[in-house]
Amino acid sequence: MSAKTLEDVLRGAGDIVKFLRNQQTGPNVYPGVPAEYSNWREEQRAWAEKCVLFNQSYHMVDLAVEGPDAFKMLNHLAINSFKGFTIDKAKQFVPCTPDGYVIGDVILFYLDENKFNLVGRAPAIEWVEYHAATGDYNVTVERDERTAVRKDPSRRKSYRFQVQGPNAMKVIEKAIGKTPPDLKFFNMTRLTIGGKEVRALRHGMAGQPGWELFGPWDEGEAVRQALIEAGREFGLTLVGGRTYSSNTLESGWIPSPLPAIYTGEALKAYRAWLPADCYEAKTSIGGSFDAARIEDYYLTPWDLGYGHMLKFDHDFIGRAALERMAGGPHRHKVTLALDSEDVMRVQGSMFHKGERAKAFELPSAVYAMHPYDRVLADGKTIGLSTWVGYSANEARMLTLAMLDESHAKIGTKVSLLWGEENGGTSKPTVERHVQTEIKAVVSPVPYSEVARDSYAEGWRSRGVA
Repeated sequence: MSAKTLEDVLRGAGDIVKFLRNQQTGPNVYPGVPAEYSNWREEQRAWAEKCVLFNQSYHMVDLAVEGPDAFKMLNHLAINSFKGFTIDKAKQFVPCTPDGYVIGDVILFYLDENKFNLVGRAPAIEWVEYHAATGDYNVTVERDERTAVRKDPSRRKSYRFQVQGPNAMKVIEKAIGKTPPDLKFFNMTRLTIGGKEVRALRHGMAGQPGWELFGPWDEGEAVRQALIEAGREFGLTLVGGRTYSSNTLESGWIPSPLPAIYTGEALKAYRAWLPADCYEAKTSIGGSFDAARIEDYYLTPWDLGYGHMLKFDHDFIGRAALERMAGGPHRHKVTLALDSEDVMRVQGSMFHKGERAKAFELPSAVYAMHPYDRVLADGKTIGLSTWVGYSANEARMLTLAMLDESHAKIGTKVSLLWGEENGGTSKPTVERHVQTEIKAVVSPVPYSEVARDSYAEGWRSRGVA
Protein backbone atom coordinates (compact mmCIF):
# COMPACT_ATOMS: atom_id res chain seq x y z
CA MET A 1 0.00 0.00 0.00
CA SER A 2 1.37 3.41 -0.97
CA ALA A 3 1.96 5.99 1.75
CA LYS A 4 -0.94 8.34 2.37
CA THR A 5 0.41 10.44 5.24
CA LEU A 6 3.72 11.76 6.52
CA GLU A 7 3.53 9.17 9.30
CA ASP A 8 3.36 6.44 6.65
CA VAL A 9 6.37 7.92 4.84
CA LEU A 10 8.47 8.05 7.99
CA ARG A 11 7.50 4.55 9.05
CA GLY A 12 8.64 3.26 5.68
CA ALA A 13 11.83 5.33 5.69
CA GLY A 14 13.27 3.85 8.86
CA ASP A 15 16.29 6.03 9.63
CA ILE A 16 14.82 9.54 9.39
CA VAL A 17 18.18 11.33 9.33
CA LYS A 18 19.50 9.17 6.50
CA PHE A 19 16.20 9.60 4.64
CA LEU A 20 16.27 13.41 4.81
CA ARG A 21 19.99 13.74 4.15
CA ASN A 22 19.64 11.71 0.95
CA GLN A 23 16.47 13.31 -0.35
CA GLN A 24 16.70 14.33 -3.98
CA THR A 25 15.54 17.86 -3.20
CA GLY A 26 17.90 20.79 -3.62
CA PRO A 27 17.63 24.24 -2.05
CA ASN A 28 14.46 26.31 -2.08
CA VAL A 29 13.70 27.62 -5.56
CA TYR A 30 12.75 31.19 -6.42
CA PRO A 31 10.54 30.90 -9.52
CA GLY A 32 8.72 33.54 -11.50
CA VAL A 33 11.71 35.86 -11.95
CA PRO A 34 14.93 35.49 -13.96
CA ALA A 35 17.95 34.08 -12.13
CA GLU A 36 19.65 37.43 -12.76
CA TYR A 37 18.34 40.63 -14.29
CA SER A 38 21.86 42.03 -14.65
CA ASN A 39 24.37 40.13 -12.52
CA TRP A 40 24.13 39.05 -8.90
CA ARG A 41 27.10 41.18 -7.77
CA GLU A 42 25.53 44.44 -8.95
CA GLU A 43 22.13 43.32 -7.66
CA GLN A 44 23.62 42.77 -4.20
CA ARG A 45 25.42 46.10 -4.24
CA ALA A 46 22.24 47.90 -5.22
CA TRP A 47 20.43 47.14 -1.96
CA ALA A 48 23.30 48.70 -0.01
CA GLU A 49 24.04 51.64 -2.30
CA LYS A 50 20.82 52.56 -4.10
CA CYS A 51 17.56 50.62 -4.13
CA VAL A 52 16.19 47.24 -5.20
CA LEU A 53 12.83 45.77 -6.14
CA PHE A 54 12.29 42.24 -4.83
CA ASN A 55 9.44 40.34 -6.47
CA GLN A 56 8.26 37.93 -3.77
CA SER A 57 5.05 36.97 -5.54
CA TYR A 58 5.99 33.38 -6.29
CA HIS A 59 8.07 31.48 -3.74
CA MET A 60 6.13 31.74 -0.46
CA VAL A 61 2.91 30.15 0.77
CA ASP A 62 0.06 32.48 1.79
CA LEU A 63 -2.65 31.46 4.24
CA ALA A 64 -5.79 33.52 4.83
CA VAL A 65 -7.25 32.97 8.32
CA GLU A 66 -10.65 34.44 9.07
CA GLY A 67 -13.37 34.12 11.68
CA PRO A 68 -14.35 35.14 15.21
CA ASP A 69 -11.73 32.83 16.78
CA ALA A 70 -8.85 33.68 14.42
CA PHE A 71 -7.03 35.94 16.89
CA LYS A 72 -7.54 33.44 19.72
CA MET A 73 -6.19 30.51 17.69
CA LEU A 74 -3.15 32.33 16.35
CA ASN A 75 -2.33 33.67 19.82
CA HIS A 76 -2.44 30.10 21.18
CA LEU A 77 0.00 28.90 18.52
CA ALA A 78 2.63 31.65 18.82
CA ILE A 79 5.42 32.02 21.37
CA ASN A 80 5.38 35.82 20.97
CA SER A 81 2.89 38.14 22.64
CA PHE A 82 -0.23 39.48 20.91
CA LYS A 83 -0.61 42.37 23.37
CA GLY A 84 -1.06 45.56 21.37
CA PHE A 85 -1.44 43.60 18.14
CA THR A 86 -4.13 45.41 16.17
CA ILE A 87 -5.39 45.94 12.63
CA ASP A 88 -2.77 47.32 10.21
CA LYS A 89 0.12 45.73 12.07
CA ALA A 90 2.26 42.69 11.31
CA LYS A 91 4.55 40.50 13.36
CA GLN A 92 6.85 37.53 13.08
CA PHE A 93 4.82 34.44 13.96
CA VAL A 94 6.82 31.65 15.63
CA PRO A 95 5.06 28.40 16.62
CA CYS A 96 6.70 25.63 18.64
CA THR A 97 5.94 21.99 19.38
CA PRO A 98 4.74 20.86 22.81
CA ASP A 99 8.41 20.08 23.56
CA GLY A 100 9.43 23.68 22.84
CA TYR A 101 11.18 23.25 19.48
CA VAL A 102 10.56 25.55 16.53
CA ILE A 103 8.27 24.46 13.71
CA GLY A 104 9.05 27.46 11.52
CA ASP A 105 8.33 31.14 11.27
CA VAL A 106 6.29 33.35 8.96
CA ILE A 107 5.05 36.94 8.85
CA LEU A 108 1.54 37.44 10.20
CA PHE A 109 -0.50 40.35 8.81
CA TYR A 110 -3.50 41.71 10.75
CA LEU A 111 -5.54 42.92 7.76
CA ASP A 112 -8.99 43.67 9.17
CA GLU A 113 -11.37 42.63 11.93
CA ASN A 114 -11.13 38.83 12.21
CA LYS A 115 -8.96 38.70 9.05
CA PHE A 116 -5.31 37.66 9.00
CA ASN A 117 -2.76 36.51 6.46
CA LEU A 118 0.37 34.42 7.05
CA VAL A 119 3.22 34.44 4.51
CA GLY A 120 6.33 32.27 4.41
CA ARG A 121 7.55 28.68 4.26
CA ALA A 122 5.07 25.83 4.52
CA PRO A 123 5.76 24.24 7.95
CA ALA A 124 4.29 27.03 10.10
CA ILE A 125 1.42 27.43 7.63
CA GLU A 126 0.54 23.73 7.88
CA TRP A 127 0.61 23.85 11.68
CA VAL A 128 -2.02 26.61 11.58
CA GLU A 129 -4.11 24.68 9.04
CA TYR A 130 -4.04 21.60 11.26
CA HIS A 131 -5.32 23.44 14.32
CA ALA A 132 -7.99 25.20 12.28
CA ALA A 133 -9.17 21.79 11.03
CA THR A 134 -8.97 19.86 14.30
CA GLY A 135 -9.33 22.45 17.07
CA ASP A 136 -12.46 23.94 18.56
CA TYR A 137 -12.14 27.23 16.69
CA ASN A 138 -14.67 29.15 14.62
CA VAL A 139 -12.27 29.94 11.77
CA THR A 140 -11.82 29.31 8.08
CA VAL A 141 -8.49 29.03 6.27
CA GLU A 142 -7.62 29.31 2.58
CA ARG A 143 -4.18 28.37 1.30
CA ASP A 144 -2.59 30.02 -1.71
CA GLU A 145 0.21 27.65 -2.66
CA ARG A 146 3.66 28.75 -3.85
CA THR A 147 4.21 28.73 -7.58
CA ALA A 148 6.64 25.79 -7.68
CA VAL A 149 4.00 23.25 -6.62
CA ARG A 150 0.71 24.73 -7.81
CA LYS A 151 -1.34 23.45 -10.73
CA ASP A 152 -1.69 26.92 -12.27
CA PRO A 153 1.76 28.48 -11.77
CA SER A 154 0.88 31.64 -13.67
CA ARG A 155 -1.74 32.94 -11.25
CA ARG A 156 -1.98 33.52 -7.51
CA LYS A 157 -4.29 35.55 -5.30
CA SER A 158 -1.84 38.33 -4.44
CA TYR A 159 1.35 39.95 -5.66
CA ARG A 160 4.06 40.89 -3.18
CA PHE A 161 6.95 43.30 -3.79
CA GLN A 162 9.61 44.87 -1.61
CA VAL A 163 11.37 48.18 -2.23
CA GLN A 164 14.56 48.25 -0.14
CA GLY A 165 17.68 50.37 0.11
CA PRO A 166 18.91 53.90 0.89
CA ASN A 167 16.75 55.35 -1.91
CA ALA A 168 13.66 53.28 -1.13
CA MET A 169 11.55 56.11 0.24
CA LYS A 170 12.50 58.39 -2.66
CA VAL A 171 11.12 55.75 -5.02
CA ILE A 172 7.95 55.40 -2.96
CA GLU A 173 7.49 59.18 -2.84
CA LYS A 174 7.84 59.45 -6.62
CA ALA A 175 5.45 56.51 -7.14
CA ILE A 176 2.67 57.91 -4.91
CA GLY A 177 3.23 61.58 -5.78
CA LYS A 178 3.55 62.81 -2.20
CA THR A 179 5.59 62.38 0.97
CA PRO A 180 5.11 58.84 2.31
CA PRO A 181 3.65 58.48 5.79
CA ASP A 182 6.17 57.93 8.57
CA LEU A 183 5.31 54.33 9.42
CA LYS A 184 6.68 52.57 12.46
CA PHE A 185 8.36 49.22 11.90
CA PHE A 186 5.87 46.43 11.00
CA ASN A 187 2.98 48.89 10.70
CA MET A 188 0.82 49.11 7.57
CA THR A 189 -1.00 51.72 5.54
CA ARG A 190 -2.89 52.03 2.24
CA LEU A 191 -1.72 54.10 -0.69
CA THR A 192 -2.13 54.39 -4.46
CA ILE A 193 0.53 53.31 -6.97
CA GLY A 194 -0.12 53.11 -10.71
CA GLY A 195 -3.78 53.88 -10.10
CA LYS A 196 -4.19 50.82 -7.81
CA GLU A 197 -4.80 50.70 -4.09
CA VAL A 198 -1.82 49.02 -2.40
CA ARG A 199 -1.31 47.75 1.14
CA ALA A 200 2.13 48.79 2.41
CA LEU A 201 4.14 47.35 5.32
CA ARG A 202 7.17 49.09 6.83
CA HIS A 203 9.75 46.32 6.67
CA GLY A 204 13.40 45.50 5.96
CA MET A 205 15.06 42.53 4.29
CA ALA A 206 18.51 43.28 2.92
CA GLY A 207 20.08 45.19 5.77
CA GLN A 208 18.25 48.34 4.64
CA PRO A 209 14.88 49.93 5.50
CA GLY A 210 12.01 49.72 3.03
CA TRP A 211 8.42 48.79 2.36
CA GLU A 212 6.62 45.63 1.39
CA LEU A 213 3.73 46.19 -1.02
CA PHE A 214 0.89 43.78 -1.80
CA GLY A 215 -2.53 43.61 -3.41
CA PRO A 216 -4.72 41.61 -5.84
CA TRP A 217 -2.76 39.54 -8.37
CA ASP A 218 -4.31 41.14 -11.46
CA GLU A 219 -3.14 44.59 -10.35
CA GLY A 220 0.44 43.52 -9.70
CA GLU A 221 1.98 44.29 -13.08
CA ALA A 222 0.57 47.83 -13.13
CA VAL A 223 2.06 48.46 -9.69
CA ARG A 224 5.40 46.91 -10.66
CA GLN A 225 5.72 49.01 -13.79
CA ALA A 226 4.85 52.16 -11.84
CA LEU A 227 7.59 51.34 -9.31
CA ILE A 228 10.13 50.68 -12.07
CA GLU A 229 9.31 54.01 -13.72
CA ALA A 230 9.46 55.88 -10.41
CA GLY A 231 12.80 54.27 -9.59
CA ARG A 232 14.67 55.13 -12.79
CA GLU A 233 16.28 58.29 -11.43
CA PHE A 234 17.13 56.63 -8.10
CA GLY A 235 18.99 53.59 -9.42
CA LEU A 236 16.21 51.06 -8.73
CA THR A 237 17.56 47.61 -9.59
CA LEU A 238 15.52 44.46 -10.19
CA VAL A 239 16.75 41.46 -8.20
CA GLY A 240 16.69 37.93 -9.61
CA GLY A 241 16.14 34.60 -7.91
CA ARG A 242 19.85 33.80 -7.76
CA THR A 243 20.57 36.91 -5.75
CA TYR A 244 17.46 36.95 -3.58
CA SER A 245 18.38 34.09 -1.24
CA SER A 246 21.69 35.74 -0.31
CA ASN A 247 20.15 38.88 1.22
CA THR A 248 19.62 37.13 4.55
CA LEU A 249 23.38 36.87 5.11
CA GLU A 250 23.62 40.61 5.77
CA SER A 251 20.32 40.99 7.62
CA GLY A 252 20.74 37.95 9.86
CA TRP A 253 17.50 35.98 9.55
CA ILE A 254 17.94 32.18 9.53
CA PRO A 255 15.33 30.95 7.02
CA SER A 256 15.91 27.24 7.43
CA PRO A 257 15.00 25.67 10.81
CA LEU A 258 14.04 22.05 10.25
CA PRO A 259 10.42 21.66 11.44
CA ALA A 260 10.70 19.72 14.71
CA ILE A 261 7.76 17.41 14.05
CA TYR A 262 9.30 14.11 12.93
CA THR A 263 9.16 12.35 16.31
CA GLY A 264 7.17 12.32 19.53
CA GLU A 265 3.86 10.79 20.50
CA ALA A 266 2.30 14.22 21.01
CA LEU A 267 2.76 14.98 17.30
CA LYS A 268 1.73 11.60 15.92
CA ALA A 269 -1.78 12.82 15.08
CA TYR A 270 -0.28 15.78 13.24
CA ARG A 271 2.01 13.56 11.19
CA ALA A 272 -0.99 11.37 10.38
CA TRP A 273 -2.88 14.49 9.23
CA LEU A 274 -0.11 15.74 6.93
CA PRO A 275 -0.25 14.16 3.46
CA ALA A 276 2.53 11.98 2.05
CA ASP A 277 3.56 14.72 -0.40
CA CYS A 278 3.85 17.50 2.20
CA TYR A 279 6.87 19.76 2.61
CA GLU A 280 8.21 17.73 5.53
CA ALA A 281 8.16 14.51 3.49
CA LYS A 282 10.09 16.00 0.58
CA THR A 283 12.52 18.38 2.23
CA SER A 284 16.25 17.73 2.55
CA ILE A 285 19.07 18.21 5.04
CA GLY A 286 22.63 18.91 3.90
CA GLY A 287 26.02 19.64 5.41
CA SER A 288 28.70 18.29 7.71
CA PHE A 289 26.46 17.90 10.77
CA ASP A 290 25.54 14.22 10.56
CA ALA A 291 23.84 13.34 13.84
CA ALA A 292 22.38 9.95 14.72
CA ARG A 293 19.08 11.36 15.99
CA ILE A 294 16.70 13.65 14.11
CA GLU A 295 16.05 15.42 17.42
CA ASP A 296 19.60 16.77 17.27
CA TYR A 297 18.48 18.93 14.33
CA TYR A 298 15.60 20.50 16.27
CA LEU A 299 16.14 24.15 17.23
CA THR A 300 14.89 26.28 20.10
CA PRO A 301 13.78 29.92 19.89
CA TRP A 302 17.08 30.93 21.54
CA ASP A 303 19.07 29.12 18.83
CA LEU A 304 17.42 31.32 16.20
CA GLY A 305 17.77 34.56 18.15
CA TYR A 306 14.11 34.63 19.17
CA GLY A 307 14.61 34.35 22.93
CA HIS A 308 13.71 38.02 23.51
CA MET A 309 10.55 37.47 21.47
CA LEU A 310 9.35 34.66 23.74
CA LYS A 311 6.68 35.95 26.14
CA PHE A 312 5.02 33.93 28.91
CA ASP A 313 2.07 36.34 29.09
CA HIS A 314 -0.36 33.97 27.36
CA ASP A 315 -1.15 30.27 27.09
CA PHE A 316 0.47 28.72 24.03
CA ILE A 317 1.59 25.33 22.79
CA GLY A 318 5.06 24.59 24.14
CA ARG A 319 4.90 27.09 27.00
CA ALA A 320 5.61 24.60 29.80
CA ALA A 321 8.61 23.13 27.97
CA LEU A 322 10.02 26.57 27.16
CA GLU A 323 9.62 27.72 30.76
CA ARG A 324 11.76 24.76 31.79
CA MET A 325 14.38 25.68 29.16
CA ALA A 326 14.37 29.40 29.91
CA GLY A 327 17.19 29.27 32.46
CA GLY A 328 19.61 27.99 29.83
CA PRO A 329 22.23 27.35 28.76
CA HIS A 330 21.39 28.53 25.25
CA ARG A 331 23.25 28.76 21.98
CA HIS A 332 23.65 32.26 20.53
CA LYS A 333 23.02 33.34 16.95
CA VAL A 334 26.09 34.90 15.29
CA THR A 335 27.59 35.58 11.88
CA LEU A 336 30.76 33.75 10.92
CA ALA A 337 33.11 35.65 8.60
CA LEU A 338 35.04 32.94 6.74
CA ASP A 339 38.75 33.32 6.16
CA SER A 340 39.17 34.52 2.57
CA GLU A 341 42.38 32.59 1.93
CA ASP A 342 40.73 29.38 3.10
CA VAL A 343 37.74 30.08 0.89
CA MET A 344 40.05 30.58 -2.09
CA ARG A 345 41.78 27.31 -1.22
CA VAL A 346 38.43 25.53 -1.33
CA GLN A 347 37.47 27.07 -4.66
CA GLY A 348 40.96 26.56 -6.01
CA SER A 349 40.70 22.82 -5.44
CA MET A 350 38.41 22.68 -8.49
CA PHE A 351 41.48 23.34 -10.62
CA HIS A 352 43.43 20.34 -9.35
CA LYS A 353 42.91 16.73 -10.32
CA GLY A 354 42.28 14.37 -7.46
CA GLU A 355 40.59 15.25 -4.20
CA ARG A 356 38.46 18.39 -4.22
CA ALA A 357 36.45 20.26 -1.63
CA LYS A 358 32.72 20.88 -1.95
CA ALA A 359 32.46 23.80 -4.35
CA PHE A 360 30.83 27.04 -3.21
CA GLU A 361 27.95 28.12 -5.41
CA LEU A 362 27.74 31.91 -5.54
CA PRO A 363 26.27 33.99 -4.15
CA SER A 364 24.27 31.45 -2.11
CA ALA A 365 26.24 28.29 -1.32
CA VAL A 366 23.25 26.46 0.18
CA TYR A 367 22.67 23.07 -1.49
CA ALA A 368 19.81 21.58 0.57
CA MET A 369 16.54 22.89 1.95
CA HIS A 370 17.99 22.78 5.46
CA PRO A 371 21.77 23.31 5.68
CA TYR A 372 23.47 22.13 8.87
CA ASP A 373 27.28 22.38 9.11
CA ARG A 374 29.47 21.78 12.15
CA VAL A 375 31.32 24.69 13.73
CA LEU A 376 34.49 23.55 15.51
CA ALA A 377 36.90 24.80 18.16
CA ASP A 378 39.90 22.65 19.06
CA GLY A 379 38.37 19.84 17.03
CA LYS A 380 35.11 19.79 19.02
CA THR A 381 31.66 20.75 17.74
CA ILE A 382 30.61 23.98 19.46
CA GLY A 383 27.71 24.98 17.22
CA LEU A 384 25.97 24.83 13.88
CA SER A 385 26.09 26.91 10.72
CA THR A 386 22.76 27.07 8.93
CA TRP A 387 23.18 29.42 5.95
CA VAL A 388 26.22 30.29 3.86
CA GLY A 389 27.03 32.53 0.94
CA TYR A 390 28.92 35.50 -0.43
CA SER A 391 28.25 39.18 0.15
CA ALA A 392 29.64 41.53 -2.50
CA ASN A 393 28.96 44.41 -0.12
CA GLU A 394 31.20 42.91 2.56
CA ALA A 395 33.55 41.10 0.14
CA ARG A 396 33.32 38.03 2.39
CA MET A 397 31.85 34.59 2.58
CA LEU A 398 29.50 34.65 5.55
CA THR A 399 27.48 32.07 7.43
CA LEU A 400 24.64 32.40 9.90
CA ALA A 401 25.40 30.19 12.88
CA MET A 402 24.44 29.37 16.46
CA LEU A 403 27.22 28.72 18.97
CA ASP A 404 27.61 27.60 22.55
CA GLU A 405 27.76 30.62 24.85
CA SER A 406 31.42 30.06 25.71
CA HIS A 407 32.42 30.48 22.05
CA ALA A 408 29.95 33.16 20.93
CA LYS A 409 31.95 36.26 21.86
CA ILE A 410 32.64 38.58 18.94
CA GLY A 411 36.17 38.04 17.65
CA THR A 412 36.46 34.39 18.71
CA LYS A 413 38.29 32.22 16.20
CA VAL A 414 36.54 29.01 15.15
CA SER A 415 36.34 26.88 12.03
CA LEU A 416 33.60 25.64 9.73
CA LEU A 417 33.65 21.98 8.71
CA TRP A 418 32.68 22.27 5.05
CA GLY A 419 31.35 19.36 3.02
CA GLU A 420 29.61 16.09 3.77
CA GLU A 421 31.00 12.85 5.15
CA ASN A 422 32.24 9.90 3.08
CA GLY A 423 32.39 11.84 -0.16
CA GLY A 424 28.90 13.29 0.16
CA THR A 425 25.28 12.15 0.24
CA SER A 426 23.28 11.16 -2.84
CA LYS A 427 21.57 14.55 -3.30
CA PRO A 428 21.98 15.64 -6.94
CA THR A 429 23.40 18.97 -5.74
CA VAL A 430 26.36 17.19 -4.13
CA GLU A 431 29.44 16.30 -6.20
CA ARG A 432 32.02 13.84 -4.84
CA HIS A 433 34.33 15.74 -2.50
CA VAL A 434 36.30 15.67 0.73
CA GLN A 435 35.54 17.61 3.88
CA THR A 436 37.78 20.49 4.89
CA GLU A 437 38.00 23.02 7.71
CA ILE A 438 37.67 26.73 6.95
CA LYS A 439 38.86 29.24 9.54
CA ALA A 440 36.26 31.80 10.65
CA VAL A 441 35.80 34.70 13.06
CA VAL A 442 32.67 35.13 15.19
CA SER A 443 31.02 38.38 14.10
CA PRO A 444 27.83 40.37 14.87
CA VAL A 445 24.40 39.49 13.57
CA PRO A 446 23.08 41.25 11.57
CA TYR A 447 26.47 41.61 9.91
CA SER A 448 25.37 44.77 8.14
CA GLU A 449 25.92 47.79 10.40
CA VAL A 450 22.90 49.49 8.84
CA ALA A 451 20.71 46.53 9.76
CA ARG A 452 22.00 46.48 13.35
CA ASP A 453 21.19 50.17 13.72
CA SER A 454 17.85 50.33 11.90
CA TYR A 455 15.95 47.12 12.69
CA ALA A 456 13.45 47.26 15.50
CA GLU A 457 14.14 45.21 18.63
CA GLY A 458 12.76 41.75 18.10
CA TRP A 459 13.40 41.60 14.35
CA ARG A 460 16.52 39.70 13.27
CA SER A 461 17.99 40.51 16.63
CA ARG A 462 21.46 41.74 17.41
CA GLY A 463 24.17 39.20 18.15
CA VAL A 464 26.01 38.93 21.41
CA ALA A 465 28.56 41.63 22.19
